[in-house]
Amino acid sequence: MFSFAWPWAFIAIILPLLVYRFSKPRHPQQSALKVPFFALIQSDLPRQGPPINPIKWLVLSLIWLLLLCAAAKPLWLGKAQPLTVSARDLMLAVDISGSMETKDMQLGSKMVNRLVGIKVVLDGFIKERSQDRMGLILFADNAYIQTPLTMDHKTLAIFLNEAQIGFAGQKTAIGDAIGLALKRMQNNEQKNRVLVLLTDGANTAGAVTPLEAAMMAAKHGLKIYTLGFGADEYMVNSIFGNRTINPSADLDEESLKKIAALTGGKYFRARSIDELAKIYQLLDELEPHVIAATVITPQRSLFYWPLGMALLISFLWAIGYLLHTWRLTLIADKPLEVDDVR
Repeated sequence: MFSFAWPWAFIAIILPLLVYRFSKPRHPQQSALKVPFFALIQSDLPRQGPPINPIKWLVLSLIWLLLLCAAAKPLWLGKAQPLTVSARDLMLAVDISGSMETKDMQLGSKMVNRLVGIKVVLDGFIKERSQDRMGLILFADNAYIQTPLTMDHKTLAIFLNEAQIGFAGQKTAIGDAIGLALKRMQNNEQKNRVLVLLTDGANTAGAVTPLEAAMMAAKHGLKIYTLGFGADEYMVNSIFGNRTINPSADLDEESLKKIAALTGGKYFRARSIDELAKIYQLLDELEPHVIAATVITPQRSLFYWPLGMALLISFLWAIGYLLHTWRLTLIADKPLEVDDVR
């Protein structure tokens, strides 16, 4: 369907008529010119008060009308289409403390550290959350907002992949990460606010304890899902031979369970990259999308068509005027012959 966004622009259609009607005529001051052969060329001169050239007025009117059409913003409106928008704010809090350097995650045929495994899983998780506003918090000695809540998931994934161990120190401030997420989300209009907190250790730094932060989060309706990450067994080589250790001995599962319980969330334990990927897939079932339905009408702007036509006609008119002026100049510069003077 064809429509104009600013139809009131056509009010200006009478502007040239008003200018022509009420503006004072211009009387140029020119010096008198004596022409000895005036009688010869008198018949070629325009009469005083020449009649209006209908072709000229038609062309100028057409150009003005086309310019008004462009100014009125012509639009082609497509068929109305339903649009579903998620009403969920999802903040990711990722531990980048020194313990994340532990290489107990198997990725293909090689062993990688825990942060690399998290990046691999979260990259796919972020791409699948196209309807969510997502943000990223990195925490170690302190907690930092790496990416505020945004629909720009491509940039979010880039900032996550650029995160490095040691950026924020070596310790783990779980309570500060929860407090920062609450501070950035408590004033949001969305009621469905979720924090997914992933760590491999216990709280060893920060100004607030994890349980205190969890109680404040519960008070303001922030739901927290906690994930404990790290293998239970890890083979190390030493001068005494191979021995098995528990690289996740420092993981405070009890506190993570309490944090989730206080806020209405759940605690998950991931011992491998595959288990972590399954947990993030499960989050959609535990925390389904809250969909807000609306209707949009596709629009395509067409202003360039009347504007282009106006410019083309103006260009052709200017070329014609220049050719006409050049022809008159040639006639005026032509020398008079004796028979013409007689």
